[in-house]
Amino acid sequence: MLEKNITGVRETVKAWRSEGLSVGLVPTMGYLHEGHKSLIDRAVRENDRVVVSVFVNPMQFGPAEDLETYPRDIEADCRLCRAAGADVVFHPEVSEMYPKNFTSFVDTTGVTEELCGKSRPVHFRGVCTVVSKLFHIVTPDRAYFGQKDAQQLAVIRRMVRDLNINVEVVGCPIIREADGLAKSSRNTYLSAEERQAALVLSRAVNAGKELIARGETDGDAVLQKMKALIEAEPLAKIDYVEMVRRDTMEIHRTVDEPVLVALAVYIGKTRLIDNFIWE
Repeated sequence: MLEKNITGVRETVKAWRSEGLSVGLVPTMGYLHEGHKSLIDRAVRENDRVVVSVFVNPMQFGPAEDLETYPRDIEADCRLCRAAGADVVFHPEVSEMYPKNFTSFVDTTGVTEELCGKSRPVHFRGVCTVVSKLFHIVTPDRAYFGQKDAQQLAVIRRMVRDLNINVEVVGCPIIREADGLAKSSRNTYLSAEERQAALVLSRAVNAGKELIARGETDGDAVLQKMKALIEAEPLAKIDYVEMVRRDTMEIHRTVDEPVLVALAVYIGKTRLIDNFIWE
């Protein structure tokens, strides 16, 4: 069922709750792919009913970013959601989520200072605001997010903890193409040549993993190896390659505790991200 109105979603969830049913939420910006489907599949397994939100959130895009060109295909999204077993696709207009004179925001500090938060300063305020609204609208028992957006996952977990939001945040593994490229809606921007060049991200991830697996504990050595691989690709431009503590997102350059090694790289004009966690 496609629902565009907040009131309609709330009425549907209220009816489910009256039957004692559990509810899962998968927040997305649409143009769904196998990565999103893996989140929906897990939500369907773990909940009685599932809502998938499809909303390209203008608040999390900076002024020079790709809000207008971000890929959209709600009909294909609905087909994928139906096939995966989702019950409702919530697809509101911007005016439904942010009515005239909207002036309230949710923000976090600390976990947003590095990585994407440094290069996209408005991004996480937009993420936290829209996700907190979705939590209040859908009131899910569980909400599902991909590990590819590892900092986003950490930020949402911190927001839920700090604001005592009664939802379990579930992180799900990165889904990759057969050649290793992490699935992303933005992959559609890539030309054939850029698509091949984009494989440098997963190669760098694998190189970092292998170095640590062989016993390297010096974070700088790991990052230098990864950066050298990326810099050897003419179409690639590094935004960041960094090692941080997994939960706090603080810079940490020794592999002596769980760390996140994350990268953001421009392939042509397209910004792609990837990462791995070392436990």
